[in-house]
Amino acid sequence: MVESKRSKITDEHRQEAARLKSLWDDGRPRRTQAVFGETYGLGNQANVGHYLAARSPLNAKAAAAFASELKCSVADFSPRLAAEIAQLGVPSPDATLHHASAPHEAPAQNPSDPPDLVIAEYSTGGAMGHGFNLTDNPPGLIKSWRVTPDWLRLNVPAHTGLNNLAIVTGFGPSMKPMFNPGDPLLVDTGVKVIDHEGVYFFRVGDEGFIKLVQRVPDPEGAGVMLQIISKNPDYPPYPMSPKNPHFEVLGKVLTVWRSEQF
Repeated sequence: MVESKRSKITDEHRQEAARLKSLWDDGRPRRTQAVFGETYGLGNQANVGHYLAARSPLNAKAAAAFASELKCSVADFSPRLAAEIAQLGVPSPDATLHHASAPHEAPAQNPSDPPDLVIAEYSTGGAMGHGFNLTDNPPGLIKSWRVTPDWLRLNVPAHTGLNNLAIVTGFGPSMKPMFNPGDPLLVDTGVKVIDHEGVYFFRVGDEGFIKLVQRVPDPEGAGVMLQIISKNPDYPPYPMSPKNPHFEVLGKVLTVWRSEQF
């Protein structure tokens, strides 16, 4: 059933949305709003946000989708819709909800398993309001990964939050042999400051870079400078001031996967 745009929002709708929003924000594994909406046929991120903010009243289809994604009961946030679904004689949302799927999508999960996690490609438009170039000739891009919570726990034990994880496709030869152009890199975009040595994703002006960065003393005694280092010896290191107005840390590289051609 499609809700009318003129559907009246009642106090009951607002209470349902508040309970649902609390479940959505409690840290349990889930997809982003955009991926969740696409997967369950609820529309784009704005549509999902409208349900969570009580700008659109929940209906049975949306309630079943949220319950399936959050591994909870519809009654946990909407006794009204739980009763409506029960009256229709519909089994649990996990068993009945139709997932829009592409031909290459993995087989359906066991309803008792935690939902898969989706890590999306980093958008170079970012939150800055303008884009930047990674390279003039970018390699093929990896649009997203779909992983289990166990995979993330075992392979990426420390990060600032699932929603801050993004895939950046390696570009250029300057970091060989650490990774090759086209290799996937997992980046934590919640890291915005370089406070210890590591591989970082950053931009200078309208160009993006992935480099090993070390903190070194400023020879003029004005605090700390950054030493930007490439793994490929053909590219010499160079200094960078963290106060450079054209310099911005976009994230920290947590893991890289290096391809081998056979």
